[in-house]
Amino acid sequence: MTTSVTTTQEAPAASLLRFATAGSVDDGKSTLVGRLLHDSKSVLTDQLEAVEAASIKRGQEAPDLALLTDGLRAEREQGITIDVAYRYFATARRRFILADTPGHVQYTRNMVTGASTAELAVVLVDARNGVVEQTRRHAAVAALLRVPHVVLAVNKMDLVDYAEPVFAAIAEEFTTYAASLGIRDVVAIPLSALAGDNVVEPSAHMDWYGGRTLLEHLETVPVGSDPSQEPVRFPVQYVIRPQTAEHPDYRGYAGQLASGVLRVGDPVTVLPSGRTTTVAGLDALGEEADTAWAPQSVTVRLADDIDVSRGDLIAAGGRAPVPTKDIEASVCHLDERPLRVGAKVLVKHTTRTVRALVKDISYRIDIGTLEQRSGAEGLNGNDIGHVVLRTAEPLALDSYTDNRRTGSFLLIDPADGTTLTAGMAGEAFGTAGAAGDRDRFRCEGA
Repeated sequence: MTTSVTTTQEAPAASLLRFATAGSVDDGKSTLVGRLLHDSKSVLTDQLEAVEAASIKRGQEAPDLALLTDGLRAEREQGITIDVAYRYFATARRRFILADTPGHVQYTRNMVTGASTAELAVVLVDARNGVVEQTRRHAAVAALLRVPHVVLAVNKMDLVDYAEPVFAAIAEEFTTYAASLGIRDVVAIPLSALAGDNVVEPSAHMDWYGGRTLLEHLETVPVGSDPSQEPVRFPVQYVIRPQTAEHPDYRGYAGQLASGVLRVGDPVTVLPSGRTTTVAGLDALGEEADTAWAPQSVTVRLADDIDVSRGDLIAAGGRAPVPTKDIEASVCHLDERPLRVGAKVLVKHTTRTVRALVKDISYRIDIGTLEQRSGAEGLNGNDIGHVVLRTAEPLALDSYTDNRRTGSFLLIDPADGTTLTAGMAGEAFGTAGAAGDRDRFRCEGA
């Protein structure tokens, strides 16, 4: 079977999938991404020629496809991925934005950046090593960020003689752990990135596997959500007040609709003030519009002259969050410097930034056992935990489980502007699926 693909330039309008890759060092993640790009005809000729030349220079007979993604000199010298690399490609069925994240434990925090907007995470495992601590860490980050779909890519099957029992044991261990994290959609795929088995083309060596290839799954997994079913959330980014002869009284509030559908005439609440009004007009791309839906960038005009500024949130009248100064949240600490109780930080939530104090670190999560270890004085780099913050001004947060855009925030060092911590309002992990949901943990073709 041959998968029909086109280049990015030739691809028609199609749905968009944002996905992230993660895997331990030497699991072959960069090779997998390179193989996916190469075999889907998403690599330009000059890029491939450069990779071939670099491979020959290093004494390799075949092109090292990992070089398609590892662009930094340090990455190529050490054979590891250090920074998050974004790749854009398309097939005839879908467009893709791929965030290739580092596998080394030192750079686990970079996965938070790459997976924060992803709808699918590909977690790579070496078939010889199975599920290791870093695999569990990547699964935990995916669960923490509420990534809705996870693919377990069991790589290097060629080095275990394409043995089905090896794959089945790894898939069972991983899906059991994923269930404890509350991840409800896991698909396991056996493959060999080096040989190209089950990446874009089906493998001739694993006739016991009857499921989709990795690319086929990426092309067909459900993505997106129905904006009409989500509450309206519009963070104000900029106030437009031209005061010109042509527009003497124009007052608009520009930004990107984070969720929901906004219509002219809708009742809305402006937070944190709590003032209510209605939508008088919507402007998009210089034209008036009757309706706007996430994630459109629009300018909103309100029926009443009320005080609205950057950082305010315009929300659906009957479904607005309650502003609060007390925040309990799950966090992944990103900085090398520990986060301590009593630390003074800035909280950046959508377009609003306020001062805050770390009142308590409720617990740190042991990634191996998922045990909540209380009494932690601080969180170190890559630690996942639960904190309590007290802000100087109220913030209108949703639970991260309900809304990834308005339920997330960053903690920033007020002294130098360094991003310290990524936060998600609410508890760390969702409740594991009930017995009736077990069929959603599956191996393709099983």
